[in-house]
Amino acid sequence: ARFPPPAVPRHSSSSSSAAAWDKLPEGSVYGTGSSPKSHAVKRVTTRSLSRKHAEGGKITVITAYDFPSARQVDTAGADVILVGDSAGMVVHGYDTTLPLTLDELLSHCRAVARGARRALCVGDLPFGTYESSVSRCVDASVRVLKEGVMDAVKIEGGNESKLELVRGVVSAGIAVMGHAGLTPQSISVLGGVRSLGRAA
Repeated sequence: ARFPPPAVPRHSSSSSSAAAWDKLPEGSVYGTGSSPKSHAVKRVTTRSLSRKHAEGGKITVITAYDFPSARQVDTAGADVILVGDSAGMVVHGYDTTLPLTLDELLSHCRAVARGARRALCVGDLPFGTYESSVSRCVDASVRVLKEGVMDAVKIEGGNESKLELVRGVVSAGIAVMGHAGLTPQSISVLGGVRSLGRAA
């Protein structure tokens, strides 16, 4: 039997080769990592949120702790998905949010990141993982982005010491979401769960 000659591979032209090395669109490189966030979907970023706020739009933030919840929230069109330390009570059954560890939270973060293809993902910093110093806060925040595949972190409270931590984390190149109002991490000082501050 006679076989056809092997096909000769065609080399791409210089123009198509150059196109392959063009800068990738913002949505394909923002907040990636081990997450399969779609390169075809335009991602929500801190810049797009800032534009939406400036234009008077409402920003939607919804909490999720796992892959299916994140996928549903993302599909519904939420701007931000928060992986909160409330997972300690809602998922793990703790009486308060205080016992949740960073390693426990990171597992939830990774699951949410795999489910979210367009929303900005924010990971909480659990109690006891960041308060003692700016350096420790930055280290914990880096883990949330690198290991948790989040786009930003959330720091609870607004006193001067917390503001110093926020400045340190932002200086390290990590976006921070503030958290005023109901602050469960302060339950020891407040003597219970109380809401403080109704305006930002």
